[in-house]
Amino acid sequence: MGARTKARKRALDVLFEAEQRAVDPAAVLARVAAAATSPINPYTAVLVDGVVEHGEHIDELIATYSQGWSLERMPAVDRNLLRIAVFELLHSTEVPTDVVIDEAVGLAGELSTDDSPSFVNGLLGRIAAVHGRVSGGTD
Repeated sequence: MGARTKARKRALDVLFEAEQRAVDPAAVLARVAAAATSPINPYTAVLVDGVVEHGEHIDELIATYSQGWSLERMPAVDRNLLRIAVFELLHSTEVPTDVVIDEAVGLAGELSTDDSPSFVNGLLGRIAAVHGRVSGGTD
């Protein structure tokens, strides 16, 4: 598992826990970092902070393009995984679109329901297409 993949998974863990416990994601991240035996990848903090900073816009996009699924109705893992991926699609020039989507689909397959990978793939593909991130793009 690559460093950014681990960072995404850690960010997902932090966001999921924060949502379930109704606490600030930054506080969860700080607690996790303090308890870690090795330094946390800085990309984890970039993802968590980015999702928090742009959360309202990210959630609006997810709700708009999810076709029949409200945010509340989505599995919590999917919801937070989508938030991370949408943040990367909109705000990361370093990660190609295909990589963002593949990573999200992979984590959905590993951590969520049987239907989650196709749902995540379709939703992220729609958002990427509408917001100028074509497959393989880096902007």
